[in-house]
Amino acid sequence: MATTGSWRRQVGRDGGLPLFRVAGIPVLLSPSWWLGSAAIVVLYAPLVGRIAPGTGGLTGVLLAAAFAVFLGLSVLAHELGHSLVALRLGLPVRRLRLFLLGGVSEVMRTPTRPGHEGAIAVAGPVVSTILAGAFALAASTFPEPDAIWLLIAQTAFANAAVAVFNLLPGLPLDGGRILRAGVWAATGRRASGTKAAVVGGGAVAALLVAWAVWGVLDGAEDRWIRFGVCLLTAWFVLAGARGEVAAERRSTWPDGLTLGELVRPVLQLPAESPVSGALTASAGRGVVLVRADGVAAGLLDREMARRLAGTSPHAPAEQAAVPIRPETVLLENESGAEVVERVQGTAAWEYLVVDLEGRPAGVLRREDLKAALDRR
Repeated sequence: MATTGSWRRQVGRDGGLPLFRVAGIPVLLSPSWWLGSAAIVVLYAPLVGRIAPGTGGLTGVLLAAAFAVFLGLSVLAHELGHSLVALRLGLPVRRLRLFLLGGVSEVMRTPTRPGHEGAIAVAGPVVSTILAGAFALAASTFPEPDAIWLLIAQTAFANAAVAVFNLLPGLPLDGGRILRAGVWAATGRRASGTKAAVVGGGAVAALLVAWAVWGVLDGAEDRWIRFGVCLLTAWFVLAGARGEVAAERRSTWPDGLTLGELVRPVLQLPAESPVSGALTASAGRGVVLVRADGVAAGLLDREMARRLAGTSPHAPAEQAAVPIRPETVLLENESGAEVVERVQGTAAWEYLVVDLEGRPAGVLRREDLKAALDRR
Protein backbone atom coordinates (compact mmCIF):
# COMPACT_ATOMS: atom_id res chain seq x y z
CA MET A 1 0.00 0.00 0.00
CA ALA A 2 1.37 3.45 -0.95
CA THR A 3 2.25 5.85 1.82
CA THR A 4 0.68 9.30 1.98
CA GLY A 5 3.93 10.90 0.84
CA SER A 6 4.39 8.64 -2.18
CA TRP A 7 0.72 9.10 -3.14
CA ARG A 8 1.13 12.90 -3.12
CA ARG A 9 4.33 12.66 -5.17
CA GLN A 10 2.51 10.51 -7.70
CA VAL A 11 -0.35 13.02 -7.91
CA GLY A 12 2.09 15.89 -8.43
CA ARG A 13 4.08 14.02 -11.04
CA ASP A 14 1.13 12.79 -13.08
CA GLY A 15 -0.89 16.00 -12.86
CA GLY A 16 -3.97 14.40 -11.38
CA LEU A 17 -5.48 12.01 -8.87
CA PRO A 18 -5.13 8.35 -9.97
CA LEU A 19 -8.59 6.75 -9.94
CA PHE A 20 -8.46 3.31 -11.56
CA ARG A 21 -7.42 1.50 -14.74
CA VAL A 22 -9.55 0.52 -17.71
CA ALA A 23 -8.03 -2.02 -20.11
CA GLY A 24 -4.70 -1.27 -18.46
CA ILE A 25 -5.02 2.51 -19.05
CA PRO A 26 -4.58 4.69 -15.93
CA VAL A 27 -7.44 7.16 -15.45
CA LEU A 28 -6.49 10.41 -13.70
CA LEU A 29 -8.62 13.26 -12.37
CA SER A 30 -7.00 16.66 -12.87
CA PRO A 31 -7.40 19.25 -10.08
CA SER A 32 -9.13 21.54 -12.58
CA TRP A 33 -12.00 19.02 -12.88
CA TRP A 34 -13.13 19.96 -9.37
CA LEU A 35 -13.27 23.61 -10.38
CA GLY A 36 -15.45 22.82 -13.38
CA SER A 37 -17.71 20.59 -11.29
CA ALA A 38 -18.15 23.33 -8.68
CA ALA A 39 -19.18 25.76 -11.44
CA ILE A 40 -21.70 23.21 -12.74
CA VAL A 41 -23.23 22.82 -9.28
CA VAL A 42 -23.56 26.60 -8.86
CA LEU A 43 -25.22 27.03 -12.28
CA TYR A 44 -27.33 23.88 -12.26
CA ALA A 45 -28.84 24.00 -8.75
CA PRO A 46 -31.10 27.07 -9.42
CA LEU A 47 -32.31 25.42 -12.64
CA VAL A 48 -33.61 22.46 -10.63
CA GLY A 49 -35.72 24.80 -8.50
CA ARG A 50 -37.28 26.45 -11.58
CA ILE A 51 -38.17 23.15 -13.27
CA ALA A 52 -39.42 21.48 -10.09
CA PRO A 53 -40.64 24.27 -7.75
CA GLY A 54 -41.21 21.92 -4.84
CA THR A 55 -37.58 20.77 -4.78
CA GLY A 56 -35.65 21.86 -1.71
CA GLY A 57 -32.28 23.60 -1.84
CA LEU A 58 -30.31 20.58 -0.63
CA THR A 59 -32.00 18.32 -3.17
CA GLY A 60 -31.12 20.78 -5.93
CA VAL A 61 -27.48 20.81 -4.88
CA LEU A 62 -27.37 16.99 -4.73
CA LEU A 63 -28.93 16.72 -8.19
CA ALA A 64 -26.46 19.30 -9.50
CA ALA A 65 -23.58 17.26 -8.05
CA ALA A 66 -25.05 14.15 -9.65
CA PHE A 67 -25.13 15.95 -13.01
CA ALA A 68 -21.43 16.87 -12.62
CA VAL A 69 -20.63 13.20 -11.97
CA PHE A 70 -22.78 12.06 -14.94
CA LEU A 71 -21.00 14.57 -17.15
CA GLY A 72 -17.60 13.37 -15.94
CA LEU A 73 -18.56 9.76 -16.65
CA SER A 74 -19.81 10.76 -20.10
CA VAL A 75 -16.49 12.44 -20.91
CA LEU A 76 -14.69 9.36 -19.59
CA ALA A 77 -16.74 7.15 -21.94
CA HIS A 78 -15.96 9.52 -24.85
CA GLU A 79 -12.23 9.30 -24.18
CA LEU A 80 -12.35 5.55 -23.66
CA GLY A 81 -13.81 5.33 -27.17
CA HIS A 82 -10.61 6.92 -28.49
CA SER A 83 -8.34 4.86 -26.25
CA LEU A 84 -9.86 1.45 -26.91
CA VAL A 85 -9.78 1.95 -30.68
CA ALA A 86 -6.14 3.07 -30.41
CA LEU A 87 -5.29 -0.09 -28.46
CA ARG A 88 -7.17 -2.16 -31.02
CA LEU A 89 -4.96 -0.66 -33.74
CA GLY A 90 -1.81 -1.45 -31.79
CA LEU A 91 -1.13 2.06 -30.50
CA PRO A 92 -0.31 2.19 -26.76
CA VAL A 93 -2.13 4.69 -24.57
CA ARG A 94 -0.13 6.27 -21.76
CA ARG A 95 -3.08 7.50 -19.69
CA LEU A 96 -6.51 9.17 -19.77
CA ARG A 97 -7.02 12.48 -17.95
CA LEU A 98 -10.22 14.31 -17.05
CA PHE A 99 -9.85 18.07 -16.60
CA LEU A 100 -11.76 21.36 -16.58
CA LEU A 101 -12.81 21.42 -20.25
CA GLY A 102 -13.22 17.70 -20.85
CA GLY A 103 -10.66 14.93 -21.19
CA VAL A 104 -7.69 13.72 -23.18
CA SER A 105 -6.41 10.30 -24.23
CA GLU A 106 -2.62 10.34 -24.44
CA VAL A 107 -1.84 7.98 -27.33
CA MET A 108 1.90 7.34 -27.21
CA ARG A 109 2.52 6.74 -30.91
CA THR A 110 1.43 8.67 -33.98
CA PRO A 111 -0.93 6.73 -36.28
CA THR A 112 0.92 5.69 -39.44
CA ARG A 113 -2.18 5.55 -41.64
CA PRO A 114 -4.88 8.16 -42.25
CA GLY A 115 -7.53 5.48 -41.73
CA HIS A 116 -6.22 4.79 -38.24
CA GLU A 117 -6.16 8.51 -37.42
CA GLY A 118 -9.77 8.88 -38.56
CA ALA A 119 -10.99 5.76 -36.76
CA ILE A 120 -9.50 6.87 -33.43
CA ALA A 121 -10.87 10.40 -33.84
CA VAL A 122 -14.43 9.41 -34.74
CA ALA A 123 -14.75 6.85 -31.92
CA GLY A 124 -15.28 9.50 -29.21
CA PRO A 125 -18.16 11.38 -30.92
CA VAL A 126 -19.80 8.04 -31.76
CA VAL A 127 -19.80 7.08 -28.06
CA SER A 128 -21.18 10.51 -27.09
CA THR A 129 -23.93 10.25 -29.72
CA ILE A 130 -24.97 6.82 -28.44
CA LEU A 131 -25.09 8.13 -24.87
CA ALA A 132 -27.12 11.16 -25.97
CA GLY A 133 -29.66 8.89 -27.64
CA ALA A 134 -29.87 6.55 -24.65
CA PHE A 135 -30.44 9.37 -22.15
CA ALA A 136 -32.92 11.11 -24.47
CA LEU A 137 -34.89 7.86 -24.77
CA ALA A 138 -34.89 7.52 -20.99
CA ALA A 139 -36.12 11.11 -20.57
CA SER A 140 -38.99 10.51 -22.99
CA THR A 141 -40.46 7.87 -20.67
CA PHE A 142 -41.28 10.46 -17.97
CA PRO A 143 -44.96 11.55 -18.02
CA GLU A 144 -44.05 15.09 -16.90
CA PRO A 145 -40.86 17.02 -16.17
CA ASP A 146 -39.45 16.79 -12.67
CA ALA A 147 -35.99 17.03 -11.09
CA ILE A 148 -34.92 13.50 -12.14
CA TRP A 149 -36.18 14.13 -15.67
CA LEU A 150 -34.08 17.29 -15.77
CA LEU A 151 -30.96 15.38 -14.71
CA ILE A 152 -31.46 12.78 -17.45
CA ALA A 153 -32.44 15.33 -20.12
CA GLN A 154 -29.48 17.59 -19.33
CA THR A 155 -27.12 14.62 -19.54
CA ALA A 156 -28.57 13.77 -22.95
CA PHE A 157 -28.11 17.38 -24.10
CA ALA A 158 -24.55 17.50 -22.70
CA ASN A 159 -23.53 14.36 -24.59
CA ALA A 160 -25.07 15.70 -27.79
CA ALA A 161 -23.22 19.00 -27.30
CA VAL A 162 -19.93 17.15 -26.70
CA ALA A 163 -20.40 15.14 -29.90
CA VAL A 164 -21.32 18.17 -32.03
CA PHE A 165 -18.59 20.44 -30.65
CA ASN A 166 -15.90 17.80 -31.04
CA LEU A 167 -16.87 17.27 -34.68
CA LEU A 168 -16.01 20.88 -35.57
CA PRO A 169 -13.22 20.71 -38.19
CA GLY A 170 -10.29 22.14 -36.27
CA LEU A 171 -7.45 20.80 -34.15
CA PRO A 172 -7.23 19.73 -31.38
CA LEU A 173 -10.89 18.67 -31.66
CA ASP A 174 -11.85 15.27 -33.04
CA GLY A 175 -13.27 16.92 -36.16
CA GLY A 176 -9.86 18.44 -36.79
CA ARG A 177 -8.27 15.01 -36.59
CA ILE A 178 -10.87 13.66 -39.00
CA LEU A 179 -10.10 16.57 -41.37
CA ARG A 180 -6.37 15.85 -41.06
CA ALA A 181 -6.97 12.19 -41.87
CA GLY A 182 -8.97 13.15 -44.98
CA VAL A 183 -6.36 15.60 -46.30
CA TRP A 184 -3.61 13.13 -45.43
CA ALA A 185 -5.36 10.39 -47.41
CA ALA A 186 -5.88 12.73 -50.37
CA THR A 187 -2.36 14.20 -50.49
CA GLY A 188 -0.26 11.45 -48.95
CA ARG A 189 1.24 13.99 -46.52
CA ARG A 190 0.24 14.08 -42.87
CA ALA A 191 1.80 17.53 -42.50
CA SER A 192 -0.62 18.92 -45.10
CA GLY A 193 -3.55 17.55 -43.11
CA THR A 194 -2.19 19.13 -39.94
CA LYS A 195 -1.90 22.53 -41.63
CA ALA A 196 -5.49 22.38 -42.88
CA ALA A 197 -6.82 21.29 -39.47
CA VAL A 198 -4.83 24.00 -37.66
CA VAL A 199 -6.47 26.62 -39.90
CA GLY A 200 -9.80 25.03 -38.98
CA GLY A 201 -8.89 25.35 -35.29
CA GLY A 202 -8.27 29.06 -35.76
CA ALA A 203 -11.66 29.43 -37.42
CA VAL A 204 -13.39 27.58 -34.56
CA ALA A 205 -11.68 29.84 -31.99
CA ALA A 206 -12.72 32.95 -33.95
CA LEU A 207 -16.36 31.79 -34.07
CA LEU A 208 -16.35 31.17 -30.33
CA VAL A 209 -15.05 34.67 -29.63
CA ALA A 210 -17.57 36.18 -32.05
CA TRP A 211 -20.46 34.33 -30.38
CA ALA A 212 -19.28 35.50 -26.96
CA VAL A 213 -19.07 39.15 -28.07
CA TRP A 214 -22.44 38.95 -29.82
CA GLY A 215 -24.04 37.69 -26.60
CA VAL A 216 -22.66 40.68 -24.66
CA LEU A 217 -23.75 43.20 -27.29
CA ASP A 218 -27.19 41.61 -27.59
CA GLY A 219 -27.70 41.59 -23.83
CA ALA A 220 -28.35 37.86 -23.64
CA GLU A 221 -29.36 36.55 -20.22
CA ASP A 222 -26.36 34.20 -20.10
CA ARG A 223 -23.97 36.69 -21.74
CA TRP A 224 -21.26 36.72 -19.05
CA ILE A 225 -21.27 32.97 -18.55
CA ARG A 226 -21.15 32.53 -22.32
CA PHE A 227 -18.38 35.10 -22.58
CA GLY A 228 -16.19 33.35 -20.01
CA VAL A 229 -16.78 29.82 -21.30
CA CYS A 230 -16.27 30.79 -24.95
CA LEU A 231 -13.05 32.69 -24.30
CA LEU A 232 -11.66 29.85 -22.20
CA THR A 233 -12.61 27.29 -24.85
CA ALA A 234 -11.16 29.46 -27.65
CA TRP A 235 -7.89 29.67 -25.73
CA PHE A 236 -7.92 25.89 -25.31
CA VAL A 237 -8.46 25.38 -29.05
CA LEU A 238 -5.68 27.80 -30.04
CA ALA A 239 -3.24 26.33 -27.52
CA GLY A 240 -4.07 22.82 -28.71
CA ALA A 241 -3.61 23.80 -32.36
CA ARG A 242 -0.21 25.29 -31.58
CA GLY A 243 0.72 22.12 -29.73
CA GLU A 244 -0.25 20.03 -32.75
CA VAL A 245 2.00 22.14 -34.99
CA ALA A 246 4.91 21.68 -32.58
CA ALA A 247 4.25 17.94 -32.34
CA GLU A 248 4.16 17.67 -36.14
CA ARG A 249 7.54 19.35 -36.37
CA ARG A 250 9.00 17.05 -33.74
CA SER A 251 7.74 13.94 -35.54
CA THR A 252 8.57 14.84 -39.16
CA TRP A 253 11.91 13.61 -40.46
CA PRO A 254 13.82 16.48 -42.13
CA ASP A 255 14.18 16.23 -45.91
CA GLY A 256 17.65 15.20 -47.03
CA LEU A 257 18.72 13.88 -43.62
CA THR A 258 19.94 10.28 -43.36
CA LEU A 259 20.13 8.12 -40.26
CA GLY A 260 23.87 7.69 -40.85
CA GLU A 261 24.40 11.43 -40.28
CA LEU A 262 23.00 11.17 -36.75
CA VAL A 263 24.50 7.85 -35.70
CA ARG A 264 27.57 7.93 -33.49
CA PRO A 265 30.37 5.34 -33.88
CA VAL A 266 30.04 2.24 -31.75
CA LEU A 267 32.76 0.54 -29.73
CA GLN A 268 32.56 -2.97 -28.30
CA LEU A 269 34.27 -3.54 -24.94
CA PRO A 270 34.42 -6.51 -22.58
CA ALA A 271 31.70 -6.27 -19.95
CA GLU A 272 34.30 -6.72 -17.19
CA SER A 273 36.28 -3.64 -18.31
CA PRO A 274 36.85 -1.04 -15.55
CA VAL A 275 34.00 1.44 -15.61
CA SER A 276 36.40 4.41 -15.58
CA GLY A 277 38.10 3.20 -18.77
CA ALA A 278 34.76 2.47 -20.47
CA LEU A 279 33.56 5.95 -19.55
CA THR A 280 36.62 7.53 -21.14
CA ALA A 281 36.18 5.42 -24.29
CA SER A 282 32.52 6.47 -24.59
CA ALA A 283 33.35 10.10 -25.40
CA GLY A 284 31.59 10.89 -28.66
CA ARG A 285 30.45 7.33 -29.29
CA GLY A 286 28.33 4.51 -27.97
CA VAL A 287 29.72 1.52 -26.11
CA VAL A 288 28.34 -2.03 -26.35
CA LEU A 289 29.50 -4.17 -23.43
CA VAL A 290 30.01 -7.82 -24.37
CA ARG A 291 30.34 -10.72 -21.95
CA ALA A 292 32.94 -13.47 -22.31
CA ASP A 293 30.37 -15.77 -23.96
CA GLY A 294 29.79 -13.21 -26.72
CA VAL A 295 26.37 -12.08 -25.46
CA ALA A 296 25.84 -8.32 -25.24
CA ALA A 297 25.34 -7.15 -21.65
CA GLY A 298 23.93 -3.84 -22.83
CA LEU A 299 24.80 -0.26 -23.75
CA LEU A 300 26.94 1.75 -21.37
CA ASP A 301 24.85 4.43 -19.66
CA ARG A 302 27.18 7.41 -19.30
CA GLU A 303 25.37 8.91 -16.33
CA MET A 304 25.32 5.63 -14.42
CA ALA A 305 28.95 5.04 -15.36
CA ARG A 306 29.94 8.50 -14.16
CA ARG A 307 28.32 7.92 -10.76
CA LEU A 308 29.83 4.46 -10.43
CA ALA A 309 33.29 5.64 -11.47
CA GLY A 310 33.15 8.34 -8.80
CA THR A 311 32.96 5.72 -6.05
CA SER A 312 34.35 2.52 -7.63
CA PRO A 313 36.45 3.33 -10.74
CA HIS A 314 37.59 -0.31 -11.14
CA ALA A 315 34.09 -1.82 -10.91
CA PRO A 316 32.98 -3.84 -13.98
CA ALA A 317 31.41 -1.59 -16.60
CA GLU A 318 28.53 -4.08 -16.87
CA GLN A 319 27.18 -2.61 -13.62
CA ALA A 320 26.45 0.59 -15.56
CA ALA A 321 24.88 -1.14 -18.57
CA VAL A 322 21.34 -0.67 -19.89
CA PRO A 323 19.95 -3.89 -21.42
CA ILE A 324 19.45 -3.88 -25.18
CA ARG A 325 15.76 -4.55 -25.85
CA PRO A 326 14.16 -5.30 -29.22
CA GLU A 327 12.40 -1.92 -29.20
CA THR A 328 15.74 -0.10 -28.76
CA VAL A 329 17.33 -1.70 -31.82
CA LEU A 330 17.09 0.12 -35.17
CA LEU A 331 17.96 -1.17 -38.63
CA GLU A 332 20.28 1.11 -40.54
CA ASN A 333 17.92 1.05 -43.54
CA GLU A 334 14.79 2.05 -41.58
CA SER A 335 12.97 5.11 -42.90
CA GLY A 336 13.17 8.39 -41.03
CA ALA A 337 9.46 8.22 -40.12
CA GLU A 338 9.97 4.75 -38.60
CA VAL A 339 12.97 5.96 -36.60
CA VAL A 340 11.07 8.96 -35.21
CA GLU A 341 8.08 6.80 -34.29
CA ARG A 342 10.27 4.25 -32.53
CA VAL A 343 12.22 6.82 -30.56
CA GLN A 344 9.12 8.76 -29.52
CA GLY A 345 7.29 5.59 -28.48
CA THR A 346 10.11 4.02 -26.46
CA ALA A 347 11.58 5.23 -23.17
CA ALA A 348 15.34 5.09 -23.80
CA TRP A 349 18.24 7.50 -24.22
CA GLU A 350 20.25 5.46 -26.73
CA TYR A 351 19.32 3.09 -29.54
CA LEU A 352 21.62 0.50 -31.09
CA VAL A 353 21.70 0.68 -34.89
CA VAL A 354 22.55 -2.60 -36.64
CA ASP A 355 23.18 -3.54 -40.27
CA LEU A 356 21.15 -6.09 -42.20
CA GLU A 357 23.29 -8.91 -40.76
CA GLY A 358 22.66 -7.79 -37.18
CA ARG A 359 26.11 -6.33 -36.55
CA PRO A 360 26.40 -3.08 -34.56
CA ALA A 361 26.71 -0.14 -36.96
CA GLY A 362 26.37 2.75 -34.51
CA VAL A 363 24.36 4.29 -31.70
CA LEU A 364 21.60 6.89 -32.03
CA ARG A 365 21.14 9.15 -29.04
CA ARG A 366 17.75 10.69 -28.38
CA GLU A 367 19.33 14.10 -27.83
CA ASP A 368 20.93 14.01 -31.32
CA LEU A 369 17.59 13.23 -32.99
CA LYS A 370 15.86 15.95 -30.99
CA ALA A 371 18.50 18.50 -32.01
CA ALA A 372 18.08 17.57 -35.69
CA LEU A 373 14.28 17.93 -35.50
CA ASP A 374 14.59 21.23 -33.61
CA ARG A 375 16.94 22.63 -36.29
CA ARG A 376 14.31 21.80 -38.89
